[in-house]
Amino acid sequence: MTQEIMSYVNEQVFGVWFLIGAVLVFWMQAGFAMVEAGFTRAKNSGNIIMKNLMDFCIGTVMWFLIGSSLMLPAAEGTSDIFGIIGTPGFGVFTDYANFSFSGFIFNLVFCATTATIVSGAMAERTKFFTYCIYSAVISGFIYPIEAHWVWGNGFLVQWGFHDYAGSTCIHMVGGICALIGAWMLGPRIGKFTKDKDGKIVKVHAFPGSNLVIGALGVFILWMGWYGFNGAAATDIPTMGSVFLTTTVAPAVATVVCMIFTWIKYGKPDVSMCLNASLAGLVAITAPCDVTDCIGATIIGFVAGLLVVFGVWFFDNVAHVDDPVGACAVHMLNGIWGTIAVGLFATETAPGFALAGIDEGLFYGGGLTQLIKQFGGMGIIIVWTVVTITLTFGILKKTVGLRVSEEEEIVGLDIKEHGLASAYAGFQITDLTGGAMEVNANTNLGEGEYESASEVKKNAAVSVIRETSSEPTGMYKVVIIAKLARFDALKKALNELGVTGMTVTQVMGCGIQKGAGERYRGVEMDVNILPKTKVEVIVGNIPVDQVIEAARKALYTGHIGDGKIFVYDVQKVVKVRTGEVDFAALNDVE
Repeated sequence: MTQEIMSYVNEQVFGVWFLIGAVLVFWMQAGFAMVEAGFTRAKNSGNIIMKNLMDFCIGTVMWFLIGSSLMLPAAEGTSDIFGIIGTPGFGVFTDYANFSFSGFIFNLVFCATTATIVSGAMAERTKFFTYCIYSAVISGFIYPIEAHWVWGNGFLVQWGFHDYAGSTCIHMVGGICALIGAWMLGPRIGKFTKDKDGKIVKVHAFPGSNLVIGALGVFILWMGWYGFNGAAATDIPTMGSVFLTTTVAPAVATVVCMIFTWIKYGKPDVSMCLNASLAGLVAITAPCDVTDCIGATIIGFVAGLLVVFGVWFFDNVAHVDDPVGACAVHMLNGIWGTIAVGLFATETAPGFALAGIDEGLFYGGGLTQLIKQFGGMGIIIVWTVVTITLTFGILKKTVGLRVSEEEEIVGLDIKEHGLASAYAGFQITDLTGGAMEVNANTNLGEGEYESASEVKKNAAVSVIRETSSEPTGMYKVVIIAKLARFDALKKALNELGVTGMTVTQVMGCGIQKGAGERYRGVEMDVNILPKTKVEVIVGNIPVDQVIEAARKALYTGHIGDGKIFVYDVQKVVKVRTGEVDFAALNDVE
């Protein structure tokens, strides 16, 4: 009796955990939305939020209409139509009393994740109407059928193929759909520069509008991944081991990515490290129940390098414009995670016995499981490539995939949704135009102002003077400087006796076209930068002293430290007292 009670309690506890895990996976929709919005431009944020919302809502409709019956077997332990496809039906309507409520919800949230992956790679230039259609196709047909082969007691799981939580069925499939969609859609306007022969000669970076939101999305996804990987566990040891591997792999991937980008690009890349966290999570998803800590560490190590290579490859070799790195994160690391089962599966993992597979190659199991992993993955790749290519091809020929050039430039928020801005009350500035050919940080070889030659001083802080035929001895001095040098400039002018000044923040650049920083490994193409504009009127203080003080304060030994413009002033009037000319300047000098 006691054993029966404990068994019942155990079943109920893990049944509750199963649904809690489903809620965590649903919460990942918010994470995907935040990552995509943060990694893209602000003028499309409303469109991105709408797409991620409709992924789940359209997916839910398609799931109860057709998707769930195609994926799930008619009865436990059986497989419909030769293990290839479930029998289409409406059990949720016709036999609700005996319906698997928990199984329906749990598999639904995974289905919605597959469609969401595609959104990021095709962001900023896809028609919303078209997006809704192909999201429905993925949720209703493409995903349920291949997932049936692995999780619906289909032919692949019977053969011994193993994908515990979706490296193949969800992430690789979503990544392949994303790659083909982004390729057929074409790059965003300005992403690549071509020569006269049409050959791509330069890749341009489009910095994300809000990496803070992007980072929040990554943390949400990481938290949700404990439900993604762990919800199917039915005993404490397996759950604990899954949680461990799900923590170790992304952490290692992120550290490896940080070190690698630090060495390769000179600075640790923020957005790439965020991608690396997700890459590690994707890679560990298939083997999380059958590998140990050593295996998870190696899987994460490879994922951290693979995501950097993937982003570089799709930008510079394949020339596929993927704004969020979905292809590198989900497709490449979904493939890697699937292969990893055949390499790192070990009988010491608590979930190994339940998996019913062979040990991996590196744990003495030989090639048997590795061959099964390659075989099952290959079949799913063929299915996905064929079905999604047909889907996108039909849509491109009928309703069209891409918005017009005007809609893309203005932004999808206003053109697709009538939304002036997703950030009402904030000024949205797009700094991604133009092309940088000369580095503004070119060092002149001399950092000390006093020892620098006049040529070097003029190259760093140039002075432009406009004089009239009848100078009055009063001058307007306009100084354009880097934001970081404003305090030093203000102090130098105050010490000289200039206490009155007008200060504004402006955007601009000289011929140097901005600093040569990198974003996701691509040299930035920003041609306007934030600057400080300081205006002063002097008369009693010699203007040459003002110029010299300003030059000394602004000089750092780099081209583009600033510019000084000097104009003759014909008249100065103090409104409060009526004083004019030199008398009017007494309280600001």
